[in-house]
Order: sequence, then C-alpha cells, then structure tokens
Amino acid sequence: MEGLYLSYLKTIKTLGLSEPKMILCASITSQKLYLMQKGEIVKEYTMSTSRKPPSCVENSLGTPWGLHEVCEKIGDGEKIGMVFVGRKPVGETYSSCDQEMRVKNLITTRILRLRGLQEGINKGSGVDSYDRYVYIHGTNHEDRLGKPSSSGCLQLGNEDVLDLHDLVDQGIHLWIEPISK
Repeated sequence: MEGLYLSYLKTIKTLGLSEPKMILCASITSQKLYLMQKGEIVKEYTMSTSRKPPSCVENSLGTPWGLHEVCEKIGDGEKIGMVFVGRKPVGETYSSCDQEMRVKNLITTRILRLRGLQEGINKGSGVDSYDRYVYIHGTNHEDRLGKPSSSGCLQLGNEDVLDLHDLVDQGIHLWIEPISK
C-alpha cells in the first residue's frame, strides 16, 4: 500500500499538482480501493476491476491505470440498487429487473465518473478514460467482488459505493496502480 501512495505522490509532483485533503488509491493486484488522508487509510473497499488485462487503450475493456479525478458524481438521492443506463436511472432496481437484464453486469446505485489526468496515458486520443466511460460504480454481481470481473470500471458493492459517493467530493484524485503491459 505504501508503494501505491508513493507512486501517486511522485506522479502529482511530476504534473505540478498538489495533494487534495483526501485521495483514492486502487490496487488492481489486491482488488482493493482505499480512501486515504495524508497517506493514512481512512476506509478500505473490496472492488472488482476488468476481466481483461489492465489497459488504457480505447475498446480494450481493460481497467486504465494512472492518475484520474472524479469529475462527476451521479445518482444522488436514487434508491440503492437503482440501475443506470447512459448515466440515467431507469426507474427500477436490479432486483426488480427481468432475468435477462440481471445476467448483465449492470451499473447500479451511484456513479463516480473518471477523467484521466495524464496526457497520452489515460487522457487524449485513443486512451481517454472519460471518453471510454470509465467509472467507479455499484454492481448487481456483488458475489464477484474481490476478483476481476468488470468491463474496465471499478465496481463496488452497493452499500460501499453509496458510502463512498457521500464521503468524497468531485475533483478527488484516484490513483490506479500501474501494471506492466
């Protein structure tokens, strides 16, 4: 965990950014998302990243690495388990959807939309996390958390994404562990 945080610090220094009050660090290796304040873990969440190898490339369905920020918080006030399509609530929770829908990997409860901050890595043509619609979001397959099972997003349990959504501000940094290609 310390190495993850030190990599984050090195990157923001290189980019000329300062560390906000709180940050998020995601470990693809351990499938954990950490909410941190001044290098100390405040909260730890079990997550799932992509089934595919980590990748910043458009259409790869891999979880991108590097420095991101939460640029949008979506779903405030919606019921836990609410299903979102195109970042809009569909009006029903995953438990009330038909079986065909429930088999899919749904986006539920809350969405924290991500914007890459590293040009050529996760920002810009062909690698842009924002244009790839990479989020932190809830899932209808909570039994799969802790092992890679998404299509590139960082998935959390519905209670956890609700908690995180309420704890963080738009603009918070997210550092996703770089993985060798």
